[in-house]
Amino acid sequence: MSISNHAIQVSAFKVAAIQMASGPNVAGNLDEAGRLIAKAAEQGARLVVLPEFFAIMGLHEQDKLKVRELPGQGTIQTFLGDTARRHKIWLVGGSIPLVASTPDKVLNSCLVYDEQGKQVARYDKIHLFSMELGNERYAEAKTIEPGKQVVVVDSPFGRIGLSVCYDLRFPELYRAMQEVDIIVLPAAFTETTGKMHWEVLVRARAVENLAYVIAAAQGGYHVNGRETHGNSMIVGPWGSVLDRLPRGSGVVLAEINPTYQASMRASLPALTHRILY
Repeated sequence: MSISNHAIQVSAFKVAAIQMASGPNVAGNLDEAGRLIAKAAEQGARLVVLPEFFAIMGLHEQDKLKVRELPGQGTIQTFLGDTARRHKIWLVGGSIPLVASTPDKVLNSCLVYDEQGKQVARYDKIHLFSMELGNERYAEAKTIEPGKQVVVVDSPFGRIGLSVCYDLRFPELYRAMQEVDIIVLPAAFTETTGKMHWEVLVRARAVENLAYVIAAAQGGYHVNGRETHGNSMIVGPWGSVLDRLPRGSGVVLAEINPTYQASMRASLPALTHRILY
């Protein structure tokens, strides 16, 4: 597990999830992301989360290989660092394609930047989605190399656990984080699975960990013909949906209250009752 150390803030603060319907043009996607991040910052958000592959949803799965970046280099990473610094926010850069050890694959990497624009954490998506249902077929393992390490970052806002999309279906990942205050989940859930499973899983992860969940999704129709479920949402530790956006580009905004979270954990100390079998 990877952990960074930062001073912890105890007062309430605003967070935002950005929803997009990204296309194959990286420059256009970065422009749209920049506009939405600025909107979130103007509304007072201090922690902002982008969706999975916010910078590229290509016409073909292999298209992301063409724009993959080396760690610490490249247009997308420069954008993320500069944007975090400009708005003085913590920015979770959804996920981006980074160079993998396998030449014909990428790492699906979630990068976190502090208010000075410094990268303070990186998580490579561990669980890779596959599905064959009717005319829909997905096999992420063909173009993505899985990560291996659970990542938690200590921030001014508490302990933040990093996860991406399909990770949501694996509660043991979040247990391995060893108690986090905030879970971030950049995603691109399909409409087929999302309409049945997305909300119930997001709320379940919040309830069982008594944590806030910031779920930032792709939402709408994409140029490649894919339809993503959207419904980006911020969920409180009691399982209530604090804000959501069903479809299209936009900002989901809510307040995180550490005092309220602490009271919930004191009232229902389930995290202290866990037994390792």
